Amino acid sequence: MSPPASAFRPQPPASDVPARVGLVGLTVLFAFILICRAWPDIVTTFGLPGPAQRLSGPYAALLAMGLTGLVMAAWSVVVEKVHRNPSTGIDWDNPRPISDVLHVSATKIAGLWVTWAAIGAFYCLGRWYWDGQYLFAMQVIGVAAIPMVVLSVPYVIWLDRVMVNPRDHAWHFGAMLLGREEWDIAQVKKHWRSWGIKGFFSAFMISILPFGFAAVVEANPAEMAGDPVQLATFLFELLFLVDVQIGTVGYLLTLRPLDAHIRSGNPFLAGWLAALMCYPPFVYGLMGGGGIIQYEYNTAGWGHWLAGYDALLWLWACWLVFLTAVYAWATFAFGIRFSNLTYRGVLTNGPYRYTRHPAYLSKNLFWWCSVLPFFVTSGSLVDVIRNTFFLCVVSGIYYWRARTEEAHLLGEDAKYRAYYAWMQEHGLITSRLAKLWKRANPRPVRSALQPAE
Repeated sequence: MSPPASAFRPQPPASDVPARVGLVGLTVLFAFILICRAWPDIVTTFGLPGPAQRLSGPYAALLAMGLTGLVMAAWSVVVEKVHRNPSTGIDWDNPRPISDVLHVSATKIAGLWVTWAAIGAFYCLGRWYWDGQYLFAMQVIGVAAIPMVVLSVPYVIWLDRVMVNPRDHAWHFGAMLLGREEWDIAQVKKHWRSWGIKGFFSAFMISILPFGFAAVVEANPAEMAGDPVQLATFLFELLFLVDVQIGTVGYLLTLRPLDAHIRSGNPFLAGWLAALMCYPPFVYGLMGGGGIIQYEYNTAGWGHWLAGYDALLWLWACWLVFLTAVYAWATFAFGIRFSNLTYRGVLTNGPYRYTRHPAYLSKNLFWWCSVLPFFVTSGSLVDVIRNTFFLCVVSGIYYWRARTEEAHLLGEDAKYRAYYAWMQEHGLITSRLAKLWKRANPRPVRSALQPAE
């Protein structure tokens, strides 16, 4: 019997991210959501104190994220043994005496404390952090600040004892502040890129935890069963909840013993500009209501335009749910390593086996297919042109983000370069797009993998 053709097909490089970690997190999250929904029955059955109502408050959402992250971290260590990966930069078998690392740890702690103080000052200066959804994030961060400062001392000393090179980018920043030893400006920049990413995006992710969680826990899907628009909307919220909950875990668990540390932040200004344009507060002036490139003037959405065509309405709902599911999959496939603008290992499994940017592709297709910008309630051709053009601009921004991220990773890791090359030839979606691009541009073009002459 001949082996299957797939046995001879080239395979992508092995993924640095174990595939099962995200599935474990997904299972825990769904189980906790079911408990929160069933809480009135649990209280009644077991005679527990407290009101017999669903647990849909912001602290239940925070607990869901915490439990999900805790189990994913435990799985990573106990089952996947990620703490033994060489990429952690840790040698557990040869710890140093505390006396040998104390001066290094003290320098690093000084750098970390000043960094956190600067991030706190940034929060104080950004007035958007003290209004609306960000208030919850500021409360959480405020409560966590003192324990984080106190626990950083034993944590840093413990970790420095086993690190192969404890003088990391945090140490270089501390050394710059203290002026006692030589420090490297490249390492200082690396330090600030990493903590800038964590400070900016962690606050945003925590701020949006409560809303989707409450909507999912309080929803009654049975009442929506006959309405494709309502049912699809509920499934959108559920899948976006997966994205937010596991994505937040990724931002918070950037810990070296979990091999989830930020190995580098994107060094390109264009990459930062492209990413920050898509998040508050910058997105408010661009894509939000009245924003420069808002693309939803006088639009009604897919439910309005397909009303009365039941079969097409259900088909369209399934398509949009599928796109949202791919978007959520692209997040939980990262396990505990999700974040923007960072390199934390190469991911080659899950949806990243088919396209290098499944989240961006699915998100933009969702917008085009749900908003339908070329249909407007005003009947104005101007609105059609404006909406369609500006959604093209938004999709262009995400293409720009993708290219700047690729430039970062191509320069960072040979494994990503191998993955990039494999996807160009064998990725189900990427290879076909690459072939179409070559046909449309027959002139020889220098590959991103080739060095400049």
